[in-house]
Amino acid sequence: MNVYSPCPYRTIVLNSVMIRKNTLTTAFGAATIAPLILIALAAVTGGAWIWLSLLYLTIFSACLDQMTRHVTPQTTASEFPVADALTVLLGLGHFGLLILVVSSLAHGDISAGSKAGLFLAAGLFFGQISNSNAHELIHRGRRGLHGLGKWVYISLLFGHHASAHLLVHHRYVATDLDPNTARLNESYYRFAPRAWLGSFRQGFHAETLRRQRQGMALWTHPYVAYIAGSCGFVVGAFWVGGVTGVLFYIGLASFATSQLLLSDYIQHYGLKRKMIDDRPEPVGAGHSWNSPHWFSSTVMLNAPRHSDHHAKPSKKFYELELPKEAPILPRSLPMMASLALFPRKWRRIMNPLVAKWSQNPDDTCPETKPL
Repeated sequence: MNVYSPCPYRTIVLNSVMIRKNTLTTAFGAATIAPLILIALAAVTGGAWIWLSLLYLTIFSACLDQMTRHVTPQTTASEFPVADALTVLLGLGHFGLLILVVSSLAHGDISAGSKAGLFLAAGLFFGQISNSNAHELIHRGRRGLHGLGKWVYISLLFGHHASAHLLVHHRYVATDLDPNTARLNESYYRFAPRAWLGSFRQGFHAETLRRQRQGMALWTHPYVAYIAGSCGFVVGAFWVGGVTGVLFYIGLASFATSQLLLSDYIQHYGLKRKMIDDRPEPVGAGHSWNSPHWFSSTVMLNAPRHSDHHAKPSKKFYELELPKEAPILPRSLPMMASLALFPRKWRRIMNPLVAKWSQNPDDTCPETKPL
């Protein structure tokens, strides 16, 4: 048994008996596919399935994070041979679920309260799982996998993220040149519109320059697909549910996008790369906040292991590790997302952590007040 203890108030136990590498297929598959099935049942039949799916993505996930203290082990492709199949299943399932949910919300014979529950459950799935899966896919070298991730983002009216994330965010993360790095004392409500608009503009500029360098035709610009594809999905939502369907669809896409922006806000809040000879230092473990909470990390395909992802962007989700020298969030990523909606409390908790980390980067866990 190995013990990884980055914080004095948290001991995380990696128990090879509890989670073995040869059970990772079951762990990731069950965690990510279960809500897909639950929400599909909720959209088709309503009733208790709506509340079960919502509870799964909220209270159940939070309880498992806190009750079981261990870290899902890093593994290799030979030990997780169906990882690509899982990401494809989640990607294709995303589109089917989107149709079911929009149709149910627009035409379903369910109460207003049940529609609100279904909207929240589906929005959490699209925001936490679909976004994480699309992020995994756009980092893949294979054209088909990359394209699937791109179209998931397009379906959430956030297609430009497929360009901006790879060409801008990974290059300029933890600097003022990155629109998706939150500045110290910046609230989420100021960050979100700046990040959305900034990533749209800078992603467009980066893609345009790339095409000019490579002598590619303007019509091959991916922003053509991002904009036309988004319009196509809006038309599809109208075909499925009329004007009401369009309104619900735009609401779901906006809710999902807000969660992606929340993740960016939290995972880089206040962290800056030092300047060396007027150039930022190489990206390191200290430039991203991480979460070791096992269940929410599994649900989000290890997206909270953010430092390792930025250090080695080509790593697949099941290969990501938690560097011991990386800053650690005091609570799981979904719980920190809820906290970020309250700027004063967020700053009260996070600003001392940022200051302590900046002064003592070798200290893996600055002391903080309890949430």
